[in-house]
Order: sequence, then C-alpha cells, then structure tokens
Amino acid sequence: MNIKYFQDTDTLYIEFRKDAVTETRDLDEDTLLDLDAAGNIVAITVEHARQRADIPHFSFEQVAA
Repeated sequence: MNIKYFQDTDTLYIEFRKDAVTETRDLDEDTLLDLDAAGNIVAITVEHARQRADIPHFSFEQVAA
C-alpha cells in the first residue's frame, strides 16, 4: 500500500496494489475508484482531502490476525 498527499492540489491518493488500472469509477464528484481487469480495487483518489479526510490527523495501524 502506498499513500500520497499532494498539497498543491489537496489530493489524497491511496494505492492498494501496483496492477494496471482498466476502469475508473466516480463514487461522487470528488472521489475516484480505480479497478483492475478483475474488478479489484487498485487505488482511491480523494479531492479536497483536507476537509473530507482530516489529513493532518492521519494514522496507520496494522493489527495482527
């Protein structure tokens, strides 16, 4: 997983896998979902991320199975 935040455009890009994107779906006017040929989620793009995703307070936690 790779997460990038672009301050100049206030865009959050969350990449789940490195597979080729074959389809992009608009979830709403500011959220895009990228899918591979099998329909698996490749990435999510969130526009206006500071107000929609509380970017300054981002944290990540991996929980053991």
